[in-house]
Amino acid sequence: MPQRPFRVLGLQQIAVGGLDKARLRTLWVDLLGLTVEGAFRSERENVDEDIAVCGVGVARVEVDLMQPIDPAGRPAVHQPPLNHVGLWIDDLVAAVNWLGERGVRFTPGGIRKGAAGFDVCFVHPKGGTDAPIGGEGVLIELVQAPAAVIAAFGAAERAARDAVDA
Repeated sequence: MPQRPFRVLGLQQIAVGGLDKARLRTLWVDLLGLTVEGAFRSERENVDEDIAVCGVGVARVEVDLMQPIDPAGRPAVHQPPLNHVGLWIDDLVAAVNWLGERGVRFTPGGIRKGAAGFDVCFVHPKGGTDAPIGGEGVLIELVQAPAAVIAAFGAAERAARDAVDA
């Protein structure tokens, strides 16, 4: 297989859905202690979400607490309850092009701004006729990593190599 022109740097987020995000906040915010840093609402995406976070710096991970605006509408952000996982990608355009050339199916919409302001693209949970490779039931969000995350990953990678060589 040809060399991959991008790297997955780490977990950017998980998105958890339910019919009532207040119930999600009870566990994730009130009891586990995550901090709510923002909110996102989109009629088109049928979502009303709170953006909670844990960790700091490049180890910061979002936990999006989502409820549908219309429980009978689409997409059904509460089904499945673990809605999607997001991965930091160092070169999103290269990743989407390379994966698409190899038969990965993406959801409609292509690369676009996500709720947290980063460029994103979603790998469809199911493969299709023209693009047979999907997430095997899991929606996967590919998120363009900001420069600070890319630099920190590179520094951690170098430190790990140096430790092995020492």
